[in-house]
Amino acid sequence: MISESSRRAYLAAMQVDCWLPRMALPFAAPSPAQWLDAPEPLALDEPLPALAARPAPSPPSPTSLAQATPLAVETRVRPPLPRPNVSALPTAQAAAQSLVDASAAVEVKTATAPLKDKPAAPPRFALQLLRAGPCVLLVELPTGDAFTRRDPAYLLLRDLLRAAGLPDSPQLLGEPVRWPLLRRGSLDQGPQAALEYVQGFIAARLEQEGGCRCLWLVGLPAVRFAGAGDADLYHRELQIDGLGAAWVLPGLELLIDEPARKAELWQAMRRVMHRWEVAHE
Repeated sequence: MISESSRRAYLAAMQVDCWLPRMALPFAAPSPAQWLDAPEPLALDEPLPALAARPAPSPPSPTSLAQATPLAVETRVRPPLPRPNVSALPTAQAAAQSLVDASAAVEVKTATAPLKDKPAAPPRFALQLLRAGPCVLLVELPTGDAFTRRDPAYLLLRDLLRAAGLPDSPQLLGEPVRWPLLRRGSLDQGPQAALEYVQGFIAARLEQEGGCRCLWLVGLPAVRFAGAGDADLYHRELQIDGLGAAWVLPGLELLIDEPARKAELWQAMRRVMHRWEVAHE
C-alpha cells in the first residue's frame, strides 16, 4: 500500500481527476459526500421532453436519394495518404546484406594486400671453436658459458677425441660466439644473419690456422648456423662452401641424457676417421 499523497501524485500524472475504489483503502482520505450520492432514476412512464418535442422524420423520396448518393460517396472518399517510396528506402535485409558485403570486401582486401616482411626473432645460442690436431670443432656450449675442466660436457668431448685418435686437450680458437650479438638496436639478428656470421667467423679462423681436414659440427645450433642443416643430418658428412668437409654430431648434453646414441655415433665415426687419420699420423 502507498500513502495518500503518493496515490494522488500517481493519479495526477495519469490525468485522473475523480475515481472511487471498490473497497476501503487503508491510510486513504475519506471520499467527498457528493461523489457517493447516487443520481435519482428517471421515471419510465414520462416521455423525455427532448424526444417529445422533436417531430418524427419523414421517409426520404427516391429522387432525393438519387441526388444525395453522389454527394455521400464524395464525402466518404478520402484522398490517398502519401506513402514513402519503398524501393528508395533500404530494408533491414538489404542493410544487413550491405554490411556483409562490406565486411567481405574488407577481408578480401586484407587477404590480397601484400604483407610486409617482419624481421624474424633472433635465435639464442653459444658456440665455441676448438682445434684438435687436423680437425676443427664447432661445439655447442650447453650452459652458454665456456668449458671448464670438470664440466661433464667437456669430459665427454675429451672421450670422443680419444676415441677418434685425436689430441684430447683441444685448443681454443677465439672467444665463444654468442648470439644475438646486441641486446638492443634495429640491427637484423635473425637466423639468416646468424648463419652468415658464424660461417664468416669459421672461415676467418680457418684461414688463420691454415685450414683443416674435417670440421666437426657438435650440437644442433652448430649444424643450423654453420651447415644450414637440421637434426636429421646427425652422423652424416656435409660439404660446405668455403668451409670444406664437415661431420655432424649430436650435442654433448644430448649424448649425456641419451647414452644409447653413443653406439650410433661410434659407428659413424669409424666411417669418417680416414679423413684425419693419415694427416694425424
